[in-house]
Amino acid sequence: MKFSNNNKGLFDQASIECSKITTKLYSTSFSLGILCLDKSIRDGIYAIYGYVRFADEIVDTFHGYDQKELLDRFEEETYDAISKRISLNPILNSFQYTVNRYDINLELIDKFLSSMRTDLTKSIHDDDSFAEYILGSAEVVGLMCLHVFCDGDNQQYESLRPNAMKLGAAFQKINFLRDANADLNGLGRIYFPNVDFTNFNEEMKNRILQEIALDFKDGYEGIKKLPIKARFGVYLAYIYYVALFKKIKNTPSRMLLTERIRVKNSSKMLLLVSSFFKYRLNLI
Repeated sequence: MKFSNNNKGLFDQASIECSKITTKLYSTSFSLGILCLDKSIRDGIYAIYGYVRFADEIVDTFHGYDQKELLDRFEEETYDAISKRISLNPILNSFQYTVNRYDINLELIDKFLSSMRTDLTKSIHDDDSFAEYILGSAEVVGLMCLHVFCDGDNQQYESLRPNAMKLGAAFQKINFLRDANADLNGLGRIYFPNVDFTNFNEEMKNRILQEIALDFKDGYEGIKKLPIKARFGVYLAYIYYVALFKKIKNTPSRMLLTERIRVKNSSKMLLLVSSFFKYRLNLI
């Protein structure tokens, strides 16, 4: 993603560097995945990740501050930046550039911020609120990225839209299982409806995993149809999450509420190498 050569160009470049730093600090997996995208679209994905990470930090981390006021201000500054095409907040500046450059639908941002706001007021979900939360916190983020991947090809975007949503949903549900201990004991949140985490067992875990497996299946079909410049990077992120899925599957349910399940960095590097060969041999 090339910025303009006007006087704002250097600031724009500094802004995207902030988004890159944010991504690298918060997520090894996504950082490696983005590096496997074509160079022309990396900055747009860094910008999206940096934006959603900052919003997530407001609702998950900034305890002792007025989180509602911070989120209100973040939302106001988001739309102001998009409208005016500039923000002195570098994360918002790189995000507004991406939104304007790739014509990302503002409704996606609305839904995302709505889900973030839900985290400030709702701690237990039913079927309807869970579906709405997954839509806003994960599926629309996948669609923001899909705008970048398709780069103006609306027909391609619409054909891949359902698959991108399913992949985003799978990633988020895996995150919920991975972070079950922190969500329940740290934040007092229970995302999965009709699941009693005080008596969490293998049957409950396997029911959730079966649902995620179906999401993964649909998401994978979309990965195979992505533009070449995006396919390997998204495939790698998918492989990382499948590895996490398998590790959770092999972890006793009671342990999910006492520790955070991880895939070691050394294992991620092995997955990177094996995935690259599969990709080059057209085996994905």
